[in-house]
Amino acid sequence: MPSLKDIKKRIGSVKNTQQITNAMKMVAAAKLRRAQEAAVSARPYAEKLQSVMSNLAQREEADGHPLLCQRGTGRALIVLMTADRGLCGGFNANVSKAAERFIRDNEKGFDDIDLVIVGRKGRDFLKNRVGENIVKVHEDITSDATYKTAQLIGQEIIAAYSEEKYDAVYVIYNAFQSAIVQIVTEEQVLPIQPQEAEEETVNSIDYIYEPDRTEVLEQLLPKMVEVQIFRALLESNASEQGSRMSSMDSASRNAAEMIDKLTLQYNRARQAAITKELMEIISGAESIN
Repeated sequence: MPSLKDIKKRIGSVKNTQQITNAMKMVAAAKLRRAQEAAVSARPYAEKLQSVMSNLAQREEADGHPLLCQRGTGRALIVLMTADRGLCGGFNANVSKAAERFIRDNEKGFDDIDLVIVGRKGRDFLKNRVGENIVKVHEDITSDATYKTAQLIGQEIIAAYSEEKYDAVYVIYNAFQSAIVQIVTEEQVLPIQPQEAEEETVNSIDYIYEPDRTEVLEQLLPKMVEVQIFRALLESNASEQGSRMSSMDSASRNAAEMIDKLTLQYNRARQAAITKELMEIISGAESIN
């Protein structure tokens, strides 16, 4: 049985841990508020742009722009959104497992599948599983996701696709629903997929390009890719903070339960020690008499 000193020392250790988890929970809650606002604000624009571009792709010829070219199933690229830090529940593991599963399920569909990972934890999880597929890792950008960051990643993807290094590009990330619910999401970024619609609707609507068709496509299609990456970064950041807040709240509650159990154990051990001392005193007094 542990001594009173050992139990008291353990109670102090758990209390220190509880203070840390409570502090981390408060920090995550403050960051979540801003991250959630950013993610929710970006959704309408991203969804509308994606709808317009998909509708536009339906009316354009496949050779109208490199980003519209459907080249079949040769090489694919996955952009995986994870975090740079842990202590956020299953956030990193869930999305990393989804990427691993995608590679395993599509081995026969593609000649090769490469990975661009955003976040240190995704690299740590996958380097011993599919390390040969990892071509680049972006670190220290998830906590402060800006459009400029998404633009740089998007331009790398566009350049690789335009040079025909890849025939399809996917992004896998955690879509934010609430602090306790994050949905692993897989989206195809390139080639831009035409929107499914009835033929009568397609033929009844026409677009007027100003200044001209080529320049409009040159501006809008890369913009769509960048916006999709930016939205994925914002959704992933909000999901990370929500998952961390939830995990730290659970850890704090578990610490409180452990402190209660250890305190009860300490009181019982102390009571047993006092009882033992009293018995020794009584026994000594009786032996004298």
